[in-house]
Amino acid sequence: MLPPILERCRKLGYKIFDNDFEYDLNIIGERRTLEPNTFDDILHVLYKLDGLWQHEQFKCTTDPGTYHLLNPSRTAGTAILAPGQYRNSHEMGYHRGKYKALVQRKPVKVFRDNNKNEIAEVMPDSNQVGIFGINIHKAGKNSQFVNKWSAGCTVIAKEIRYNRFIDLCELQIKINNFTTFSYTLLG
Repeated sequence: MLPPILERCRKLGYKIFDNDFEYDLNIIGERRTLEPNTFDDILHVLYKLDGLWQHEQFKCTTDPGTYHLLNPSRTAGTAILAPGQYRNSHEMGYHRGKYKALVQRKPVKVFRDNNKNEIAEVMPDSNQVGIFGINIHKAGKNSQFVNKWSAGCTVIAKEIRYNRFIDLCELQIKINNFTTFSYTLLG
């Protein structure tokens, strides 16, 4: 029996990694709201161990912080990742060359918010597909607010939890030699 979040993905037609490979990660962002500047989303990581489903959750944001909404780095606006499944879209690398993270390696779809207010708004006419540096990385040691931590990335709030996330990714690489990661965002 699939855990509910995976059943939800299957109903949407997304690929579920449910074979018997241990640590074949299903990485799923669950956007709960577009509430500005809060870590109000969940990053789910599901995998099998000894044939049983394991489900770990990480408090995160899947939308940009207030700083980047007010100060977009591109004239088109600040990126907001569109819900969908992005197969083999990420690999282990370094976020801004500083620390291990899952970095974007294939195109993803984003919406651009360019009205420079504190509200993350999905503007359907502003969608783009490409490689924009939409990574999965950490905030500070124990961040309470998103602020500058996200310009459209998925960002885990607590460093200690982020370290666990990276450990899981490294186990997938070590045990299975699977070096790419698919990312599913539910909105």
